Amino acid sequence: MKYWVLAATFVATAATAQTMGLKELRGMLYPNAKAEVEILTKDYLPPDQAALLRQVGAQQAYYGAIAISPEEGIMVQATVAAANYHNVETAAAAALRDCNAKRKAARECEVVGFIRPAGWEPQPVQLSQAATEAFVEDFRGNEPKAFAISPTTGEWGLAKGGNAANDAMAQCGQGCQVLLQN
Repeated sequence: MKYWVLAATFVATAATAQTMGLKELRGMLYPNAKAEVEILTKDYLPPDQAALLRQVGAQQAYYGAIAISPEEGIMVQATVAAANYHNVETAAAAALRDCNAKRKAARECEVVGFIRPAGWEPQPVQLSQAATEAFVEDFRGNEPKAFAISPTTGEWGLAKGGNAANDAMAQCGQGCQVLLQN
């Protein structure tokens, strides 16, 4: 069995780098799942607006979050869906940042929904929908390869060849880390 180096940053229980089988990592991903939306109960969010946010959120890529300005309702520029991140926490931070930058009311924005893959359960490794699709399709073969992701965005990079780790980091961009390499 071939093992891969997995960066500890993305493993919830790890203090140091771990190894895991490629099959095990693939089992943590949701390559064929559609987005599922959880709308949080808020006294300022009527059921019809919650249903609309659920419908719009279901069209977004997972992992994501929806933030609104509670005093302004949902039909304003401040309503933000941040999608295609590697987890909902990072997406929520982005949605809140963008919502607060656009709001006109005094009260700060709040997260009212989360976008996850259908059938989601917490996993030590989560990848955005785009990164999951690329990983499942392209992280194959026996040649050297590396997959890098940003812990704060949905950015990722995949490279093959003798300089795979550096190339994956360059594709991914600033603040990225190699998640997996052989």
